[in-house]
Amino acid sequence: MITLEAAHLRAAFLFLIMAKLEKGSKKLLNAWAFYDWANSVYTLTIASSIFPIFYSALFLTDDKTVEAFGFKFDNTALIFYVTAFTFLVVTFTSPILSGIADYVGNKKSFMKFFCYLGGFGCIGLFWFNLDSIYLSLLFYFMGLLGYWGSLVFYNSYLPDIAFEKQQDSISAKGFSMGYIGSVILLLINLGMVMYPQFFGFDIGETEVEKDAASLRAMRYTFITVGLWWILFSQYTFYILPKGVSKGHKVTKEVVFNGLKELKLVWIQLKEDLRLKRYLAAFFVYSMAVQTIMLVATYFGEQEIAWGSASEKTMGLIISILVIQVVAIFGAILTSRASSKYGNIKTLIAVNFVWMALCVCAYFITLPIHFYVTASFVGLVMGGIQALSRSTYSKFLPETEDTTSYFSFFDVAEKIGIVIGMAIYATMVQVSTMRNAILFLFVFFFVGIILLFRVPKENA
Repeated sequence: MITLEAAHLRAAFLFLIMAKLEKGSKKLLNAWAFYDWANSVYTLTIASSIFPIFYSALFLTDDKTVEAFGFKFDNTALIFYVTAFTFLVVTFTSPILSGIADYVGNKKSFMKFFCYLGGFGCIGLFWFNLDSIYLSLLFYFMGLLGYWGSLVFYNSYLPDIAFEKQQDSISAKGFSMGYIGSVILLLINLGMVMYPQFFGFDIGETEVEKDAASLRAMRYTFITVGLWWILFSQYTFYILPKGVSKGHKVTKEVVFNGLKELKLVWIQLKEDLRLKRYLAAFFVYSMAVQTIMLVATYFGEQEIAWGSASEKTMGLIISILVIQVVAIFGAILTSRASSKYGNIKTLIAVNFVWMALCVCAYFITLPIHFYVTASFVGLVMGGIQALSRSTYSKFLPETEDTTSYFSFFDVAEKIGIVIGMAIYATMVQVSTMRNAILFLFVFFFVGIILLFRVPKENA
């Protein structure tokens, strides 16, 4: 009886909290942005820094190939192809799941599912090894799928919780919080990798034994990422509204509702010239941005003359930290620039910087070159992501079906990543990483041309 009363009191308390959290409220906006703090550790540690170093360290000989799925792959090309396949899965599943979420009215449950899938995938990377390559790649697949799958529903909350005038700033705040949180964990992880003896690892007496201890420490960093992601996301899940319950049950007829809704969005886009042209530009330049972010550490690991293995590890992680710190200011500066000059003009300027970086990357060989390039990447990385998301949100027509529109946005982004990663992986397989990175110049150039065609006002 006491338990039942306690349950009723807790339900009433939660109702009172949610009743006060109206659209645009500070607490609600901060809770939404806090999910960036929780999940951004995945992109920094797993996608960008420690996992690429760990994966490359598994190939101790000059033979940098691996056999899988009946083919012999360049080691980095295999990861790039798996990444492209994962995004292909996200592309096809996200509209279906977002359609179900919209029909049932519970997008938070789907966001939770992908969060936990990704978190446990990160933890599973502790057992990553070449002898069980398929299970290892499955954990990598789970982490990547969980991260991007949860973003579909996370992004769709933005127009629901924030007014248009708030969306640029809260989007930038989310990315900034993500950079800060991920840097904190990466510094801890860096300490584990560079000084494993202080964290209880036996480093032995030889350099080989110390490298082996650092490799073991890297495995434990993957566990810290999964736990950080899962635990810190609980605050967001506690505050964010469940969604507008519609009392519907999932049937076979509604499974493909999401695809039907995407078709309706596509039809409506034909009558919305500004949104249609913006999406075309975003599709092209985002293809290159996301590819660079996913391959940057692999490029630095193979193409830069670092010296010893420890110098390489330290240099790469420092470069990633530089990117994250500079990105905080980049996101803020871009938000302010968009307020003064407009979103589209700011995006054009940022794309010009990205285009120049592709050319510079082709020529860099020394660590100092990589540090300077990383600084400029950080400056434009956070800005282009935050501004792209908020610009799309601003251009949306008046609608309550924000999930479908953001699902369409995410599908466009994921298809672009699939194409970009597949092209990059193929060029690495048949040519060099330098040629592959230079080729991305074309996508930014085309993206700039398309941004110039976006009208100032919708017809």
